Amino acid sequence: MNPILNEYKTVFGTVPFEEIKNEHYLPALESAIKAAKENIEKIKSSSEAPTFENTVVALENSGELVEKTAEVFFNLLSAETNDEMQEIAKEFSPKITAYGNDILLDAELFSRVKEIFDKKESLGLDTEDLMLLTKNYKSFVRNGALLNEEQKNELRQIDEELSTLKLNFGDNNLKEVNSYEMILENESDLAGLPEGVVEAAAMTAKEKGHEGKWVITLDYPSLIPFMTYAEKRELREKLFRANGTKSCKGDELDNKEAIKKISVLRHQRAKLLGYNTHADFTLEERMASNPKTVQDFLENLLSKAKTAAVSEIDELKAYAVKNGGAEDFQSWDYAFWAEKLKKEKFSVDDEMLKPYFKLENVIDGVFQVASKLFGLSFTEKKDIQKYHSDVMTYEVTNESGEHVAVFYADFFPRTGKRNGAWMTAYRGQSNLNGIVLRPHVSIVCNFTKPTETKPSLLTFNEVTTLFHEFGHALHGMLADTKYASLSGTNVYWDFVELPSQILENWAYEKECLDLFAKHYKTGEIIPTELIQKIKDSSNFHEARATLRQISFANLDMAWHSKNTSDVTNAEVYEKDAMSSTSLLPQVEGTMMSTSFGHIFSGGYSSGYYSYKWAEVLDADAFEYFKENGIFNREIANKFKDNVLSKGGTEHPMELYKKFRGSEPTPDALLRRGGLI
Repeated sequence: MNPILNEYKTVFGTVPFEEIKNEHYLPALESAIKAAKENIEKIKSSSEAPTFENTVVALENSGELVEKTAEVFFNLLSAETNDEMQEIAKEFSPKITAYGNDILLDAELFSRVKEIFDKKESLGLDTEDLMLLTKNYKSFVRNGALLNEEQKNELRQIDEELSTLKLNFGDNNLKEVNSYEMILENESDLAGLPEGVVEAAAMTAKEKGHEGKWVITLDYPSLIPFMTYAEKRELREKLFRANGTKSCKGDELDNKEAIKKISVLRHQRAKLLGYNTHADFTLEERMASNPKTVQDFLENLLSKAKTAAVSEIDELKAYAVKNGGAEDFQSWDYAFWAEKLKKEKFSVDDEMLKPYFKLENVIDGVFQVASKLFGLSFTEKKDIQKYHSDVMTYEVTNESGEHVAVFYADFFPRTGKRNGAWMTAYRGQSNLNGIVLRPHVSIVCNFTKPTETKPSLLTFNEVTTLFHEFGHALHGMLADTKYASLSGTNVYWDFVELPSQILENWAYEKECLDLFAKHYKTGEIIPTELIQKIKDSSNFHEARATLRQISFANLDMAWHSKNTSDVTNAEVYEKDAMSSTSLLPQVEGTMMSTSFGHIFSGGYSSGYYSYKWAEVLDADAFEYFKENGIFNREIANKFKDNVLSKGGTEHPMELYKKFRGSEPTPDALLRRGGLI
């Protein structure tokens, strides 16, 4: 009677969160793995010759219960975790890893798949069937199917150790963020902070038992406004150092040894499988295809942006000194003085914009964009179970009133929720053997919370973040494929950011902003001149922002495109990797790597470059919309039919060319950024 394993008798078959308790996870996983292995045995013991249906499609469906269990557990581990779940994860994650290896290292099962793959040209498979077969075959090979038994055992050990290391890495970061409090007792410490930030800090203090004081945390809605507006330089430095030393202080939460171990184990794994480096292994399944292409791409962008970025920082330093700032300009000065210079140059800042971006209005805005582009409607449903009271739940329908998806939205930071913003799914889309499953998609963010006197008013950066994650959600919601493993966001990592990043462009357009950007008190639509200021200021320090992304991508490639077993000092190694993009003095004792969850506990190892890669795609694609109207349904339908609905059923460049008519060039991105 485990609620995770039972058929969900809920609205739209959604997850029955209210019935699931921590003690259900491990028994559910064990039962699910047992059922999956029984399904695998049926495939292997079949007396019939291997066929696409009795082997490849059967394999696609074999682990349905495992996927269902893992989706619930790992999603909540990120969005609503607790100490007990983190302990469970230490057992749960290795079990999942071992299960995956048991399948992918099964010689008998692989032989059936290989037999079908070897005669694929004669089977009359359609494009999607052929992609599923190819993906399955390559998955076996890339996970050790061609290794001997000794090598397979070595691979199992590496994978299980990696799964534990990655979990501990993420746990340490979460504990660092949750445990840090900068308690302010004097009103003078609040100088420069907007009223809403002060009110939020007082509310946080009250929640944490420090009533009558103010608390600043490392959660982004607290950290970023403080670094941007706090006039007390010594407090900005204190907060910067706290954030920059996450998991690198030599204590029990230190990740320096973990990142070296993860990097070395990934390299060993790649070598075992016949690849030069982890980057070579990873990029084989990316649009970029190899490390040299990535390095050339990053160096090309660096050559275009470096001189401009140096000029931006020089101008900012001079401006700071002229206006009473310190001569020794440091990293904790950047956001503070950049905001002042931006306001002086463009007469715009977040405090001017926030009244027009009440969260509920922005949500309505992205819904209207989805309606105008793709004919979607969103109806809030109170009878869908939630994992937290903050979560909002919707049914998504098309213009014919047909059910398209379930959409969950979770917007505010809290203990037990990791920093950042992401999209995920509790159920993928598929349409197999007459059984149509529509997706259950979720976005999770950490936005400015409402206070006792104000609703949640978003910064413009938070607005674009919401559009970004909603773009990912549309990729999931509009999926229309046969197989769940090829559906929605199951695409190459350097293609997955296209739907998210292209949608950000709408947030800068008057035609879009007029739909929802209304003053939360007066109802006044955002003035045209303010929209123009948003557009004019959008390229402010674009070159510096480009260098920042390149620096993260370079750091990723440094850890994953070579053997790092001889790295003795991770801090020095990181500094060298980021030296070509460094614009400000290195702050001793701070590191990026030890909290770089994207590449050490997420899925972006050897893939952080994909954000800039996808920007090339999104800038090129949005120019197509701009030329024909940003709400042009014909172009929108081409994007839906050739990109959003197709998932990973074809090579992404082929899908892009079907939408756009040609391959993209970086020119549109460089034009948008004012770099050419």
